[in-house]
Amino acid sequence: MATVQALIAATRFGYGPRPGDLERIGGDPRGWLKAQIGNLSVPRQLEGLEASSKQLAEMFRQQGKAGTFGKFLRGTAFDILSQEVGRRTNAAIESDAPFRERLVHFWSNHFTVSAKRPQIAIAVGAFEREAIRPNIFGRFADLLVAVTQHPAMLIYLDNYVSFGPNSVGGRRRDVGFNENLAREILELHTLGVDGGYTQDDVIELAKLISGWSVKRPQEREGPGTDGAFLFRPYGHEPGRKTLLGKTYRGKAVDEGEQALRDLAAHPSTARFVATKLARHFVADEPDPDTVTRLETVFRSTDGDLNALAEALIEEPAIWDAPLSKFKTPNDLVISSFRALNATNLPDKAVVGAFALMNQSPFTAPSPAGWSDRTEDWMGPEALMTRIEWIRAVGKRAPVPNPLGWANAVLGPVLSDETRNTIGQAESRTEAVALVFSSPEFQRK
Repeated sequence: MATVQALIAATRFGYGPRPGDLERIGGDPRGWLKAQIGNLSVPRQLEGLEASSKQLAEMFRQQGKAGTFGKFLRGTAFDILSQEVGRRTNAAIESDAPFRERLVHFWSNHFTVSAKRPQIAIAVGAFEREAIRPNIFGRFADLLVAVTQHPAMLIYLDNYVSFGPNSVGGRRRDVGFNENLAREILELHTLGVDGGYTQDDVIELAKLISGWSVKRPQEREGPGTDGAFLFRPYGHEPGRKTLLGKTYRGKAVDEGEQALRDLAAHPSTARFVATKLARHFVADEPDPDTVTRLETVFRSTDGDLNALAEALIEEPAIWDAPLSKFKTPNDLVISSFRALNATNLPDKAVVGAFALMNQSPFTAPSPAGWSDRTEDWMGPEALMTRIEWIRAVGKRAPVPNPLGWANAVLGPVLSDETRNTIGQAESRTEAVALVFSSPEFQRK
């Protein structure tokens, strides 16, 4: 029998039920969710996609060709980005482990790398596959190091051209370090804007990760693969650096990695990450007690993301308040196609849906990522666009019995008013659209 708790498990922790899912979840929604923790199997939809190193090596080769680079970005790079969006979305639509997929999307948004920087449009999907997905059930510190050293992140925030001003390369080229990545690590990835750091700390962290770069195909020096992470000793700032009161003494790439691990263990990081998780999974303005419980787990387990996932499952506030969050366009598209039991959707259909509602994956407008707040997705224009898309989907939806289908995907929370409205629809198309536009489906 379908229960409200089963629906919460499917929609708040996943991307909504497919027909039959609520019965499969049954009376043990927490057990169903916990069984997904630690599952790092790669969805079949993501198999065979190219590594970021190969893609970025090609980008660098094209960058050196006068007059053709723009064509490459508008053609090949856009095609690869569309394929990555389509494969990623189909993986979430068809997944039997939707909690895992939501965590991948959450952490990918937390550590945003955006194709708004055209040079990395070719590799943003690979960034998620290589740096985020393998680390969502490990430790936060390992995830932080993986994303910071990924070539897509280094290019997105300009660290690949960052030289310590007193390094051999810095003096030779008369250039200095770039603060972009260091600033976002402190403000968006770890401590948070109110986490207690200063501009001096930004500068010191920039020094610590100076020389962290990407190998270009035309370069002969340096080990490693073209398009992959490369530490440039001659670009690394020598001497002591002091970050948040701790001194690091010039141990090449290791001192930057240690600084990241120290940031991961900082109390402000625990608070910042706990707040973001609570906002995403519980409410736009989560209860402080919820945040404190998640923060305590983060600190007591040294940032164990398995433990944090279990703490979310056991958080009472999630189970006590169904439909307290408004679905973002990403949620709406994926949950709609899950409700229709869709498979193998063409890339064009997926990309078009997201573009229409202004939340295309991998294209967040800034390093802060996409908003989790209802107010940012409920403007009049945004709601009209949702209705437009819902009507278009309703016309093509293979749903012979809309009321029975509504019961299958919303049953425990389907109100009498919505049920009656669906029953009085003048056509099957209108009935399907009414289900998708109902308050029960628009929220999670």
